[in-house]
Amino acid sequence: MARDKRIIAIEAERVERGSLRYFDFVMAAFVVVLVLSNVIGAAKISQVGGFSFGAGILFFPVSYVIGDVLTEVYGYGRARRCIWAGFAALVFLALMSAIVVAMPPAPGWEGQAAYEAVFGAVPRIVFASIAAFWAGEFVNSYVLARMKLWTGGRWLWTRTIGSTVVGQGVDSLIFYPLAFLGVWSTEQVVWVMVTNWALKVLWEAVLTPVTYLVVGTLKRREGIDIYDEGTDFTPFRTRV
Repeated sequence: MARDKRIIAIEAERVERGSLRYFDFVMAAFVVVLVLSNVIGAAKISQVGGFSFGAGILFFPVSYVIGDVLTEVYGYGRARRCIWAGFAALVFLALMSAIVVAMPPAPGWEGQAAYEAVFGAVPRIVFASIAAFWAGEFVNSYVLARMKLWTGGRWLWTRTIGSTVVGQGVDSLIFYPLAFLGVWSTEQVVWVMVTNWALKVLWEAVLTPVTYLVVGTLKRREGIDIYDEGTDFTPFRTRV
């Protein structure tokens, strides 16, 4: 259902005037959580109830929640800019980690092995992680924006969970084969890929009440509710 053109014009004018008070904070949160998931969580394998998983699963799905908030409140165009900012942050993190790990340690400093264990990621895994993030986040944002138009802005939970099902599915389909196929058995790659995808989607569903609260609060305080009618959905641009 098309929205009232007058409302759309008012919202567009507010955005053009730069009157978005909280967008920068949401963008910063998105990038910080993304980087933390690759620094704090990526190097540790945890086990709870006999089930082993990468600790990053606690962080990474949160970036999808924030991505949902960005698209739902501020529109696909601004979410696209945040995804590119996150992509640049991950590339910078990978480059600086490689450089610092490669630097010779000072005599007497005994932390090199531990440092390499945390920051010395295999280049193949780094590439797989960055490629999967880029594709998965853009698919997530696209699906949510399209579903918002299809549903007329109703049933937010269908958009947040539905977009995560597809976005995390693309992310997992890219990351696990690129990172581990040929290192792990095919059966193990498929098992880990499917179980981690299911856990991430479940985590998104659990956080649905939080998403509702944040989205509702931001829409009220910003005075906007952007629908991507006529939006150019190509990922290869930075303008809104």
